[in-house]
Amino acid sequence: MSKPALLQTGPMMALIEKELNAAFIVHKVAKPADLEGVLAASAGSIEAVCTGGHTGVKTDAALMARLPKLKVIGNFGVGYDSIDAAAAAKRGVIVTNTPDVLTEEVADTALGLLLMTVREFGQAEQYLRAGRWGTEGDYRLTPQSLRDRSLGMVGYGRIGKAIAKRAAAFGMPISYFGRTKQSDVAYPFYNDLTAMARDVDTLMVITPGGPQTKGLVSRSVLEALGPRGIVVNIARGSVVDEAALIDALHKGTIWGAGLDVMYNEPNIDPALLKLPNTVLLPHVGSASIHTRNGMGQLVADNLKAYAAKKAPLTPVPETPFKAW
Repeated sequence: MSKPALLQTGPMMALIEKELNAAFIVHKVAKPADLEGVLAASAGSIEAVCTGGHTGVKTDAALMARLPKLKVIGNFGVGYDSIDAAAAAKRGVIVTNTPDVLTEEVADTALGLLLMTVREFGQAEQYLRAGRWGTEGDYRLTPQSLRDRSLGMVGYGRIGKAIAKRAAAFGMPISYFGRTKQSDVAYPFYNDLTAMARDVDTLMVITPGGPQTKGLVSRSVLEALGPRGIVVNIARGSVVDEAALIDALHKGTIWGAGLDVMYNEPNIDPALLKLPNTVLLPHVGSASIHTRNGMGQLVADNLKAYAAKKAPLTPVPETPFKAW
């Protein structure tokens, strides 16, 4: 029995590529500019797509329309804003992602980023490395602490809950913002983000990216957060109005920001790099060997399920599995 054809929209970790090559005829796009050539040769036979936001290729309605046999899209990552899930649903295409396996790692990173931002640990290390401790004395007492802070969660899904669990262990009062109140959650709920920002001093952004949340953390939200305010973004760069954030940090409208994600990453706005009240990480939320291997295996297992005509493990809510 011949293997189905799969479009790989960019480089993937070796674990994924090995398993896909065993189960599919793989048509690999080495870089986005090569997409057209690959499609010209193979579009009519493609039944599966392996992709991720890191590949630079959007699996949008236009691309799906060129793949008449497409049945499944396997995404590397829990966020799948580079895929038009609504268009996939209309075409009967199943989209899968990689939830759960990265939850704890990302939550750990979020708390680390929060601590670095509040207590200035990165700046303190650079002070030591520059030899200033021995010549200028102790690093300054940090004006901010977790001891008197309240945390507002912007999004409260799997990862949000894992972050909140850790923050609660630090004794932080917690509130959350979302589309609907969750009946099994006792924390205060807000459906108005500006109102929540006014009532807390720390925002933890962990909501999905995409058009619906673009610029959600707006200038008015930052103004409501106030001069003690700290924003930690571990979600997508698009969720925060980056120009407004830079302006707020520069003017002291808020105190600081810890960012694992930025709007045009990896091409970072130079203004962010110059701000002393930011902690910037290169999108490393899930970037441990242990966790990335788990994510890679889940990507492969979801796609291999299609090749074996079995149910996928983790279809996204927009495309629930019924049958192949």
